[in-house]
Formats: sequence, structure tokens, C-alpha cells
Amino acid sequence: MGKWLLLTPLGRLGDLGLLLLRWVTGAFLVFQSHDNVLSAERMDEFVRFLEQFGFPSPALMAPLCVWAQFLCGFAFILGLLTRWAGIVTTFVFIVAVRMVHWPQDFPGWWPALILVFLGILFATQGAGRYALDELIARRSGNDRHQG
Repeated sequence: MGKWLLLTPLGRLGDLGLLLLRWVTGAFLVFQSHDNVLSAERMDEFVRFLEQFGFPSPALMAPLCVWAQFLCGFAFILGLLTRWAGIVTTFVFIVAVRMVHWPQDFPGWWPALILVFLGILFATQGAGRYALDELIARRSGNDRHQG
């Protein structure tokens, strides 16, 4: 019955699904962080934002957070060090949920919470077949999804 409903053939597209999810997640992270990376004024605004929410050492935390998002975004797009990028993304957005979004209602949590779970997905599933992680693993003779 599954073949009739096209569910079995769709299962073979899992790597394509991971690719598309990596691209859109990576593009979002790069888009959300690039202005802080490229502009000292925007970074200063982010430092003040973190101060407002009681982050320790906001002058240190702001660039760490922004660069983590920016680099993880590119890592997801390329499928390079995807599992590590997933771990970092999960951590950054757990902190964001707790420090910034906690007093909000559930819809206010949603964007950061989704990024927590996308980070978990990429950390546990890896990049899939269409990724630099896969190419590197094949060339080095390692098993698939080690990246």
C-alpha cells in the first residue's frame, strides 16, 4: 500500500531533503548574522541587546554568538563539519531560548526552538549524500555520515 501512496519512493529522497533543509537553514543563519559580522555598529547594537537580557560578558558573547551562527550557516550550506555545526547551533539556540525567549509565549520561542531541533537533526543525521562531508569521507575511505 505504501508504494501506491508513493511513500516508499519518497523515502529514497531523504538525502535531497537534508540538502534542502541544510541550504535553507544555512542561508537563514548567514542572513541573520551577516550584518553583525560586516558592521561594527550592528555588532555594538547586538552587544547592547545581550546586555539588556543579562548575558554575562556581552562584549565577548556577542561576537562569539554572531560568528558561530555565521560560520555554522556556511557549514550547513556546504555540508562541511555538519555534525559539529549542528552541535554548536543547538547550544547557541538553547541559550537564546533560555536567555531571550523564555518569558515569551510559544510562538515567540518558535524560531529559536526550531533552530535547536534543526541543530540536533544535523548533529545526529549528518549532512547526507550531497555534502562535502560525504565527499571527504569517501575519499578518505571512511563510512558515510561521519562529518
